[in-house]
Amino acid sequence: MSLDLDPKTTALLVMDYQTAIVENFVADKDALLERMAGLIAAARRSGTMVLYVVVGFRAGYPEVSPRNMIFSTLKQSGMFGAGAGGTEIHKAVAPAGDEVVITKHRVGAFLGTDLEMVLRANGIETTILAGIATSGVVLSTLRHAADADFRIVVAADCCSDRDGEVHRVLLEKVFPRQAQVASAADIARALSA
Repeated sequence: MSLDLDPKTTALLVMDYQTAIVENFVADKDALLERMAGLIAAARRSGTMVLYVVVGFRAGYPEVSPRNMIFSTLKQSGMFGAGAGGTEIHKAVAPAGDEVVITKHRVGAFLGTDLEMVLRANGIETTILAGIATSGVVLSTLRHAADADFRIVVAADCCSDRDGEVHRVLLEKVFPRQAQVASAADIARALSA
């Protein structure tokens, strides 16, 4: 299947590329950051909207229920709270100018955020997903985007997961049911075509 992308109706979502996540959850971080930076640069050159999604919480974590296993652990650790270290987007892939940064309080990028409003207000029909972790933000965001009738492309080599087998199964078996899966280089070529 060929990859045909219209930069005017496409957005690149750079998800959870925060310093603490990159430093603690990525094996070959330099190569991943280089590919991500290259894809961001290609998107910017083509006029494709670049959006950032980060995880973060207000002081006291009022967004976190004690029933939420993942985030109640983060609350106890103090990670991703207001002013906590490591919450900034990694400098190698940082936003430029007025690029939108969406703060989420759950695994996926849509629930409880204004992401869908921003996408629809800008005429976005296609989302390119890149993020850490493949089994977390990428999977959750892909499922919601598919249910919301967005066309989805996953930048396979700009996603990472602690579990290599889960990463492989998602990219090869699960994601292709609802998305095109492509390399950053192939996506960059499609955006410049």
